[in-house]
Amino acid sequence: QRRVHGDRRLKIMGAYKYLEELWKKKQSDVMNFVLRLRAWEYRQLPTIHRCTRPSRPDKARRLGYKAKQGFVVYRVRVRRGGRKRPVKHGIVYGKPKSLGVVQLKPQRSHRALAETRVGRRVPSLRVLNSYWVAQDGTYKYYEVILVDPFHKAIRRDGSINWISNPVHKHREQRGLTSIGKRHRGLRAKGHRDNKKRPSRRSNYLRRNRISLRRYR
Repeated sequence: QRRVHGDRRLKIMGAYKYLEELWKKKQSDVMNFVLRLRAWEYRQLPTIHRCTRPSRPDKARRLGYKAKQGFVVYRVRVRRGGRKRPVKHGIVYGKPKSLGVVQLKPQRSHRALAETRVGRRVPSLRVLNSYWVAQDGTYKYYEVILVDPFHKAIRRDGSINWISNPVHKHREQRGLTSIGKRHRGLRAKGHRDNKKRPSRRSNYLRRNRISLRRYR
């Protein structure tokens, strides 16, 4: 919104807009100090714990969070770095092309991994979305927004009761959240994703399956 005051135009920003602009400058003196304090605080807490309120209310609201009954926020930390192959004594049996224990990169991002771990911790809730809050040399910290699908405040809300449908059980485990669609390659549309829908595997099988009809 803009309000005309004499010959000047004054731009009016709400509180959430101020927070959004503040978080865009993470290397500023203010955010550098705040993030350093928060990273220290999160290190003292358990790996997965419930938050009383979001650390980034503007970001949480953009991702669907509402400060009402039925919405829950969990904070989780994920160890940084690549993926080490889980083999005993570092021995990979098989062909030489399968060798390698370190310097492997995971297919899924740290944020997708954080959603998965929180979804396993609280299986009765549904994962809506997640966002980054802090990081240090060892961990990345994320906050995950969850919804209680059986709460009356959720089931009566026409904008969020879609998540009560049984098909959305453990949507984070099946790559149906926003970050899940990203690592599945579904962010692109049009000619750039001709071989990605509904998934790369099913698309490949459909194009390479031989159909031998009985009466040819």
